[in-house]
Amino acid sequence: MDFLAELAWRGLLHQTTSALPAHLASGTRTGYCGFDPTSDSLTVGNLLPITLLRRFAAAGHRPIALLGGGTGLIGDPSGKTSERTLQSEAQVAANLAGQRRILERLLEGDGPRGAILVDNADWLRRLGYLEVLRDVGKHFSVNAMIARDSVASRLEGREHGISYTEFSYMVLQAYDFLHLHRRHGCTVQMGGSDQFGNIVSGIDLIRRMHAIEHGEGSGESIAFGVTAPLLTAADGSKIGKSERGAIWLSADRTSPWRFHQFWLNAADADAGRFLRWFTDRTREEIEALEADLAERPQERAAQRTLAADLTDLVHGPTERGRAEAAAAALFAGEMRSLPPATLAEVAGDLPSSELAAASLDAPGLDAIELLLSTGLAKSKREARELLGSGAVSVNGERIEAERRIVRGDVMDSSAGGVILLRRGRKQWHAVRVSAA
Repeated sequence: MDFLAELAWRGLLHQTTSALPAHLASGTRTGYCGFDPTSDSLTVGNLLPITLLRRFAAAGHRPIALLGGGTGLIGDPSGKTSERTLQSEAQVAANLAGQRRILERLLEGDGPRGAILVDNADWLRRLGYLEVLRDVGKHFSVNAMIARDSVASRLEGREHGISYTEFSYMVLQAYDFLHLHRRHGCTVQMGGSDQFGNIVSGIDLIRRMHAIEHGEGSGESIAFGVTAPLLTAADGSKIGKSERGAIWLSADRTSPWRFHQFWLNAADADAGRFLRWFTDRTREEIEALEADLAERPQERAAQRTLAADLTDLVHGPTERGRAEAAAAALFAGEMRSLPPATLAEVAGDLPSSELAAASLDAPGLDAIELLLSTGLAKSKREARELLGSGAVSVNGERIEAERRIVRGDVMDSSAGGVILLRRGRKQWHAVRVSAA
């Protein structure tokens, strides 16, 4: 597989430095992407650099995932309008551990071309301040540094500006590339388009240091860079966001059910693009799914394939199977078929309210009042009409108009004290029953 050609047809190629195609074609290369430890998990947005590394390996090259245990103590100013709050060393270490678990799962570490995971704190902590100023800093022009978008935009803002700490970030990132070049023979850095300036700084530092150490001319390209566009949904929104916040790559932050639902609910305009960007489906498979989506949009085959492939990748086939079963049960209204743990996950992703358990004691709770309190009906008249037409069910059982009392026995098939109300085919509400 031609790495750059593969990125191009998938819409993931934004910019490259000169001579990169020839460099990649002439042998097996080592390249890296960096991950900023701002959280103990990674989000769907981080699938972009992960995908770049996976495709780099599929093309026969060796990928490196760099964890920013050192640079994370500083903070990347790229894309930020104000100074970051510095994280404690303990927090950065915890974030690093969480992200490492995810990367180890998503990047194959076995075999001659398996991903190498490194932490830049291992070498940045050993650097002396005078050493950096004398041996590294002299190769950076302040004039060029302040012209970078990440710095220039901050200098124009009178309220915030930029500290010397964040201003120095690009020096550290460039040194990362130099270290990986020396230690692992790394010649390619990958990232989003907002990282191109930092990538070029690293390339220039490697070229200058190579000329000094080997006494050779400084014009030869010995390091290279490639960037992907900053990806957004068709409506311009940031990928990986939902009404409830970010979609994470760890099950404790975003359940496999909710992760699967995020992709299953992708807009038609996004489904094909997401399949290109994040899955290993071939061009022929994706084009066939897009054609099917155009002819039979109600079947949502493209979204179902997208959700299945990415849930498989991030959470594994077993969790994907559970998520698909839950989605099918939710659609059919057969919630009783789900295991209690899965039912609780589904309930956690629905609009919800709380109810005291005593309310369900004899004689029970009037279904009309229940519909009103959950917002599934706007008036008593509407509630009566819904009940009369059989449009309301409780935990999979339809409530008949003449039997409008909801009692505690509906809890027999629920998970963890949850009542699932359904109005029609698509409107759901979870009522969490508390002891108080």
